[in-house]
Amino acid sequence: MTTTVFFASNSLGYLTDSQLQRMLDRFGLGRLLHSAPTEHGVMKQTLFVTSTAGEFVLKGNPLYPGQWKEEAYFIRHLHAKTGVNVPYPYLIDESDDIFGWSYALMPRLPGQHIHDPELLHHENACAMAAALGRALLALHGWKAEYPGEFDPDRGHIRPFADSHTAWLYGTIRYWLDDAVKYSIITDQDKKWVEQLLDNAQAAMDRLDSPAFVMGDFKPENVLVQQTDRGWEVSGVIDFTTSYFGDAVADLPKLTALYLERGEEEQAASFLSAYVGDSALLQEGFLERFRVHMLHQRLLRWGCAQAMKQVTWDPALSFSEWAEPYTEAAARLLRVNQDRETRPRSEGK
Repeated sequence: MTTTVFFASNSLGYLTDSQLQRMLDRFGLGRLLHSAPTEHGVMKQTLFVTSTAGEFVLKGNPLYPGQWKEEAYFIRHLHAKTGVNVPYPYLIDESDDIFGWSYALMPRLPGQHIHDPELLHHENACAMAAALGRALLALHGWKAEYPGEFDPDRGHIRPFADSHTAWLYGTIRYWLDDAVKYSIITDQDKKWVEQLLDNAQAAMDRLDSPAFVMGDFKPENVLVQQTDRGWEVSGVIDFTTSYFGDAVADLPKLTALYLERGEEEQAASFLSAYVGDSALLQEGFLERFRVHMLHQRLLRWGCAQAMKQVTWDPALSFSEWAEPYTEAAARLLRVNQDRETRPRSEGK
Protein backbone atom coordinates (compact mmCIF):
# COMPACT_ATOMS: atom_id res chain seq x y z
CA MET A 1 0.00 0.00 0.00
CA THR A 2 2.89 2.36 0.67
CA THR A 3 3.85 2.74 -2.98
CA THR A 4 0.34 3.74 -4.09
CA VAL A 5 0.07 7.31 -5.46
CA PHE A 6 -2.67 9.34 -3.76
CA PHE A 7 -4.16 12.39 -5.47
CA ALA A 8 -6.87 13.12 -2.86
CA SER A 9 -8.01 12.10 0.61
CA ASN A 10 -10.83 12.29 3.12
CA SER A 11 -10.65 15.53 5.10
CA LEU A 12 -11.16 15.76 8.86
CA GLY A 13 -14.31 17.82 8.52
CA TYR A 14 -15.65 19.92 11.40
CA LEU A 15 -14.39 18.85 14.84
CA THR A 16 -15.73 20.18 18.15
CA ASP A 17 -13.68 21.18 21.19
CA SER A 18 -15.55 18.48 23.10
CA GLN A 19 -14.29 15.81 20.71
CA LEU A 20 -10.72 17.10 20.91
CA GLN A 21 -10.85 17.10 24.72
CA ARG A 22 -12.07 13.50 24.74
CA MET A 23 -9.12 12.62 22.51
CA LEU A 24 -6.67 14.32 24.89
CA ASP A 25 -8.30 12.60 27.87
CA ARG A 26 -7.79 9.22 26.22
CA PHE A 27 -4.03 9.72 26.30
CA GLY A 28 -3.82 11.83 29.47
CA LEU A 29 -2.58 14.88 27.59
CA GLY A 30 -4.06 17.73 29.59
CA ARG A 31 -6.71 20.36 28.93
CA LEU A 32 -7.42 21.70 25.44
CA LEU A 33 -6.26 25.29 24.89
CA HIS A 34 -6.91 25.71 21.17
CA SER A 35 -6.67 24.05 17.75
CA ALA A 36 -5.87 25.31 14.24
CA PRO A 37 -5.63 23.92 10.70
CA THR A 38 -2.14 22.94 9.57
CA GLU A 39 -0.77 25.36 6.98
CA HIS A 40 0.78 22.69 4.80
CA GLY A 41 -1.58 19.73 5.25
CA VAL A 42 -2.15 19.11 1.55
CA MET A 43 -4.22 15.99 2.20
CA LYS A 44 -6.36 17.82 4.83
CA GLN A 45 -5.82 14.97 7.26
CA THR A 46 -4.13 17.02 9.99
CA LEU A 47 -4.92 19.57 12.72
CA PHE A 48 -2.70 21.39 15.22
CA VAL A 49 -3.87 20.82 18.80
CA THR A 50 -2.44 22.72 21.78
CA SER A 51 -3.11 21.59 25.35
CA THR A 52 -1.67 22.20 28.79
CA ALA A 53 0.59 19.18 28.08
CA GLY A 54 2.13 20.55 24.87
CA GLU A 55 1.65 20.94 21.12
CA PHE A 56 0.41 18.04 19.01
CA VAL A 57 -0.73 17.11 15.52
CA LEU A 58 -3.92 15.13 15.03
CA LYS A 59 -3.97 13.00 11.89
CA GLY A 60 -7.29 11.31 11.11
CA ASN A 61 -9.71 9.80 8.62
CA PRO A 62 -7.18 7.33 7.15
CA LEU A 63 -6.52 7.04 3.43
CA TYR A 64 -6.45 3.24 3.64
CA PRO A 65 -6.66 0.47 6.27
CA GLY A 66 -3.39 0.22 8.18
CA GLN A 67 -2.14 3.75 7.44
CA TRP A 68 -1.46 4.50 11.12
CA LYS A 69 0.27 1.17 11.74
CA GLU A 70 2.47 1.82 8.73
CA GLU A 71 3.49 5.32 9.77
CA ALA A 72 4.07 4.16 13.35
CA TYR A 73 6.38 1.40 12.10
CA PHE A 74 8.54 3.76 10.05
CA ILE A 75 8.60 6.51 12.68
CA ARG A 76 9.55 4.12 15.48
CA HIS A 77 12.49 2.70 13.53
CA LEU A 78 13.66 6.04 12.10
CA HIS A 79 13.65 7.49 15.62
CA ALA A 80 15.78 4.60 16.86
CA LYS A 81 18.13 4.19 13.90
CA THR A 82 18.81 7.52 12.15
CA GLY A 83 19.07 10.46 14.54
CA VAL A 84 16.68 12.47 12.35
CA ASN A 85 13.90 14.19 14.30
CA VAL A 86 10.55 12.52 13.51
CA PRO A 87 7.17 12.83 15.30
CA TYR A 88 7.77 10.26 18.04
CA PRO A 89 5.94 8.96 20.01
CA TYR A 90 3.22 8.27 17.47
CA LEU A 91 0.04 7.45 19.40
CA ILE A 92 -2.78 5.50 17.72
CA ASP A 93 -6.45 5.13 18.61
CA GLU A 94 -8.07 2.54 16.34
CA SER A 95 -11.56 3.14 17.77
CA ASP A 96 -14.03 5.43 16.01
CA ASP A 97 -16.23 6.44 18.94
CA ILE A 98 -14.93 10.03 19.12
CA PHE A 99 -14.68 11.18 15.49
CA GLY A 100 -16.27 8.40 13.48
CA TRP A 101 -12.83 7.28 12.27
CA SER A 102 -9.51 6.16 13.76
CA TYR A 103 -6.68 8.63 14.24
CA ALA A 104 -3.07 9.17 15.29
CA LEU A 105 -1.68 11.83 17.61
CA MET A 106 1.94 12.94 17.55
CA PRO A 107 4.12 15.78 18.88
CA ARG A 108 4.32 18.94 16.78
CA LEU A 109 7.91 19.37 15.60
CA PRO A 110 9.76 22.71 15.75
CA GLY A 111 10.91 24.78 12.78
CA GLN A 112 9.62 26.21 9.52
CA HIS A 113 9.00 24.80 6.07
CA ILE A 114 11.59 25.87 3.50
CA HIS A 115 8.88 27.35 1.28
CA ASP A 116 7.48 29.59 4.02
CA PRO A 117 7.49 33.18 2.66
CA GLU A 118 10.28 34.41 4.96
CA LEU A 119 12.56 31.52 3.95
CA LEU A 120 11.69 31.24 0.26
CA HIS A 121 14.45 33.59 -0.92
CA HIS A 122 16.60 33.56 2.20
CA GLU A 123 20.28 34.43 1.80
CA ASN A 124 21.14 31.07 3.37
CA ALA A 125 18.91 29.06 1.00
CA CYS A 126 21.87 26.98 -0.20
CA ALA A 127 22.81 26.12 3.38
CA MET A 128 19.23 24.97 3.99
CA ALA A 129 19.31 22.89 0.81
CA ALA A 130 22.55 21.25 1.94
CA ALA A 131 20.99 20.50 5.34
CA LEU A 132 18.15 18.72 3.55
CA GLY A 133 20.64 16.64 1.59
CA ARG A 134 22.45 15.55 4.75
CA ALA A 135 19.21 14.71 6.54
CA LEU A 136 18.01 12.62 3.62
CA LEU A 137 21.31 10.74 3.57
CA ALA A 138 20.84 10.00 7.28
CA LEU A 139 17.33 8.64 6.66
CA HIS A 140 18.74 6.39 3.97
CA GLY A 141 21.15 4.87 6.47
CA TRP A 142 18.36 2.48 7.49
CA LYS A 143 18.85 -0.62 5.33
CA ALA A 144 16.79 -3.76 4.73
CA GLU A 145 17.47 -7.26 3.47
CA TYR A 146 15.22 -6.89 0.45
CA PRO A 147 13.13 -4.24 -1.36
CA GLY A 148 9.47 -4.10 -0.40
CA GLU A 149 6.62 -2.27 1.29
CA PHE A 150 4.97 -2.46 4.69
CA ASP A 151 2.33 -5.13 5.27
CA PRO A 152 -0.04 -3.81 7.98
CA ASP A 153 -1.56 -7.26 8.54
CA ARG A 154 1.79 -8.82 9.43
CA GLY A 155 3.54 -5.72 10.76
CA HIS A 156 6.71 -6.01 8.68
CA ILE A 157 8.13 -5.37 5.22
CA ARG A 158 6.69 -7.53 2.44
CA PRO A 159 9.00 -8.10 -0.57
CA PHE A 160 7.82 -6.91 -3.97
CA ALA A 161 6.30 -9.73 -6.00
CA ASP A 162 8.92 -9.14 -8.72
CA SER A 163 12.41 -7.68 -8.62
CA HIS A 164 12.80 -4.03 -7.62
CA THR A 165 13.74 -3.12 -11.21
CA ALA A 166 10.74 -4.96 -12.66
CA TRP A 167 8.42 -3.24 -10.18
CA LEU A 168 9.83 0.23 -10.90
CA TYR A 169 9.99 -0.18 -14.68
CA GLY A 170 6.45 -1.57 -14.69
CA THR A 171 5.28 1.47 -12.71
CA ILE A 172 6.99 3.88 -15.12
CA ARG A 173 5.46 2.18 -18.16
CA TYR A 174 2.04 2.27 -16.49
CA TRP A 175 2.25 6.04 -16.03
CA LEU A 176 3.56 6.47 -19.58
CA ASP A 177 0.50 4.65 -20.90
CA ASP A 178 -1.70 6.71 -18.58
CA ALA A 179 -0.22 9.96 -19.92
CA VAL A 180 -1.37 9.00 -23.42
CA LYS A 181 -4.97 9.45 -22.25
CA TYR A 182 -4.44 13.13 -21.51
CA SER A 183 -1.64 14.29 -23.81
CA ILE A 184 0.33 13.58 -26.94
CA ILE A 185 3.10 11.07 -26.33
CA THR A 186 4.98 10.55 -29.58
CA ASP A 187 6.76 7.43 -30.78
CA GLN A 188 9.99 9.37 -30.28
CA ASP A 189 9.00 10.00 -26.65
CA LYS A 190 8.38 6.30 -26.10
CA LYS A 191 11.67 5.43 -27.76
CA TRP A 192 13.50 7.92 -25.54
CA VAL A 193 11.92 6.44 -22.40
CA GLU A 194 12.86 2.88 -23.35
CA GLN A 195 16.42 3.92 -24.22
CA LEU A 196 16.82 5.61 -20.85
CA LEU A 197 15.50 2.52 -19.06
CA ASP A 198 17.73 0.19 -21.08
CA ASN A 199 20.82 2.29 -20.37
CA ALA A 200 20.13 2.15 -16.63
CA GLN A 201 19.10 -1.52 -16.40
CA ALA A 202 22.48 -2.84 -15.28
CA ALA A 203 22.87 -0.14 -12.62
CA MET A 204 19.35 -0.77 -11.32
CA ASP A 205 19.88 -4.53 -11.18
CA ARG A 206 23.02 -4.05 -9.07
CA LEU A 207 20.99 -2.69 -6.14
CA ASP A 208 22.21 -5.01 -3.38
CA SER A 209 21.50 -2.94 -0.26
CA PRO A 210 17.89 -1.71 -0.26
CA ALA A 211 17.43 1.41 1.85
CA PHE A 212 14.53 3.25 3.42
CA VAL A 213 12.81 5.45 0.84
CA MET A 214 10.57 8.21 2.21
CA GLY A 215 8.68 8.47 -1.07
CA ASP A 216 7.58 12.10 -0.59
CA PHE A 217 10.60 14.21 0.39
CA LYS A 218 9.36 17.75 -0.32
CA PRO A 219 9.05 21.15 1.44
CA GLU A 220 5.68 20.36 3.03
CA ASN A 221 7.20 17.38 4.83
CA VAL A 222 10.47 18.91 6.08
CA LEU A 223 11.10 21.52 8.79
CA VAL A 224 14.29 23.55 9.28
CA GLN A 225 15.59 25.87 11.98
CA GLN A 226 18.73 27.90 12.60
CA THR A 227 20.98 26.72 15.43
CA ASP A 228 24.42 27.76 16.65
CA ARG A 229 25.74 25.19 14.16
CA GLY A 230 23.90 26.79 11.24
CA TRP A 231 20.73 25.68 9.46
CA GLU A 232 19.59 22.16 10.33
CA VAL A 233 16.61 19.95 9.60
CA SER A 234 14.46 20.05 12.74
CA GLY A 235 11.84 17.56 11.63
CA VAL A 236 10.66 15.21 8.90
CA ILE A 237 6.99 14.19 8.73
CA ASP A 238 4.58 12.04 6.71
CA PHE A 239 5.67 8.51 5.90
CA THR A 240 2.51 7.41 4.11
CA THR A 241 4.37 6.47 0.91
CA SER A 242 7.55 4.99 2.40
CA TYR A 243 9.09 1.68 1.37
CA PHE A 244 12.47 -0.03 0.91
CA GLY A 245 14.26 0.18 -2.42
CA ASP A 246 16.69 2.48 -4.21
CA ALA A 247 17.32 5.52 -2.00
CA VAL A 248 18.07 7.70 -5.04
CA ALA A 249 14.30 7.75 -5.62
CA ASP A 250 13.95 10.43 -2.93
CA LEU A 251 16.17 12.97 -4.72
CA PRO A 252 14.25 13.96 -7.90
CA LYS A 253 11.14 15.54 -6.36
CA LEU A 254 12.96 18.29 -4.47
CA THR A 255 15.59 18.69 -7.20
CA ALA A 256 12.84 19.27 -9.78
CA LEU A 257 11.09 21.76 -7.50
CA TYR A 258 14.27 23.81 -7.15
CA LEU A 259 14.77 23.75 -10.92
CA GLU A 260 11.17 24.77 -11.63
CA ARG A 261 11.77 27.83 -9.45
CA GLY A 262 15.03 28.64 -11.22
CA GLU A 263 17.02 27.84 -8.06
CA GLU A 264 19.89 25.88 -9.61
CA GLU A 265 22.38 26.69 -6.86
CA GLN A 266 20.05 25.28 -4.23
CA ALA A 267 19.51 22.14 -6.31
CA ALA A 268 23.28 21.72 -6.68
CA SER A 269 23.82 22.26 -2.94
CA PHE A 270 21.15 19.69 -2.10
CA LEU A 271 22.59 17.01 -4.40
CA SER A 272 26.23 17.73 -3.50
CA ALA A 273 25.54 17.50 0.23
CA TYR A 274 23.81 14.17 -0.33
CA VAL A 275 26.53 12.68 -2.53
CA GLY A 276 29.42 14.16 -0.51
CA ASP A 277 32.69 12.30 -0.93
CA SER A 278 31.01 8.90 -1.10
CA ALA A 279 31.37 6.34 -3.85
CA LEU A 280 27.78 6.92 -4.98
CA LEU A 281 28.82 8.30 -8.36
CA GLN A 282 30.71 5.08 -9.04
CA GLU A 283 27.64 2.97 -8.20
CA GLY A 284 25.48 3.95 -11.14
CA PHE A 285 24.10 6.97 -9.30
CA LEU A 286 23.54 9.10 -12.40
CA GLU A 287 21.80 6.29 -14.30
CA ARG A 288 19.53 5.55 -11.35
CA PHE A 289 18.78 9.25 -10.86
CA ARG A 290 17.65 9.48 -14.49
CA VAL A 291 15.20 6.62 -14.00
CA HIS A 292 13.69 8.05 -10.82
CA MET A 293 13.49 11.55 -12.29
CA LEU A 294 11.74 10.08 -15.33
CA HIS A 295 9.20 8.51 -12.96
CA GLN A 296 8.59 11.84 -11.20
CA ARG A 297 8.35 13.79 -14.45
CA LEU A 298 5.79 11.34 -15.85
CA LEU A 299 3.60 11.88 -12.78
CA ARG A 300 3.99 15.66 -13.06
CA TRP A 301 3.31 15.68 -16.82
CA GLY A 302 0.27 13.41 -16.62
CA CYS A 303 -1.29 15.25 -13.68
CA ALA A 304 -0.77 18.71 -15.23
CA GLN A 305 -2.12 17.59 -18.61
CA ALA A 306 -5.17 15.88 -17.08
CA MET A 307 -6.02 18.93 -14.96
CA LYS A 308 -5.16 21.40 -17.74
CA GLN A 309 -2.58 23.10 -15.54
CA VAL A 310 0.44 23.04 -17.86
CA THR A 311 2.90 25.77 -16.85
CA TRP A 312 5.59 25.10 -19.46
CA ASP A 313 5.82 25.66 -23.22
CA PRO A 314 3.00 23.47 -24.61
CA ALA A 315 4.93 23.04 -27.85
CA LEU A 316 7.51 20.87 -26.07
CA SER A 317 7.20 17.12 -26.46
CA PHE A 318 7.41 15.01 -23.31
CA SER A 319 11.02 13.99 -23.94
CA GLU A 320 12.08 17.56 -24.77
CA TRP A 321 10.50 18.80 -21.55
CA ALA A 322 11.74 15.96 -19.32
CA GLU A 323 15.34 15.54 -20.51
CA PRO A 324 16.77 18.65 -18.79
CA TYR A 325 15.46 17.18 -15.54
CA THR A 326 16.72 13.63 -16.10
CA GLU A 327 20.17 15.09 -16.88
CA ALA A 328 20.07 17.51 -13.93
CA ALA A 329 22.23 15.50 -11.51
CA ALA A 330 25.05 15.04 -14.03
CA ARG A 331 25.03 18.75 -14.86
CA LEU A 332 24.52 20.19 -11.37
CA LEU A 333 27.07 17.99 -9.62
CA ARG A 334 29.66 18.85 -12.27
CA VAL A 335 28.91 22.58 -11.98
CA ASN A 336 29.11 22.48 -8.19
CA GLN A 337 32.38 20.57 -8.30
CA ASP A 338 33.83 23.11 -10.74
CA ARG A 339 32.72 25.95 -8.46
CA GLU A 340 34.35 24.37 -5.41
CA THR A 341 37.65 23.54 -7.14
CA ARG A 342 38.01 26.81 -9.08
CA PRO A 343 40.98 28.76 -7.63
CA ARG A 344 40.05 32.06 -6.02
CA SER A 345 41.34 35.19 -7.70
CA GLU A 346 43.90 37.38 -5.96
CA GLY A 347 42.53 39.44 -3.10
CA LYS A 348 39.51 37.21 -2.52
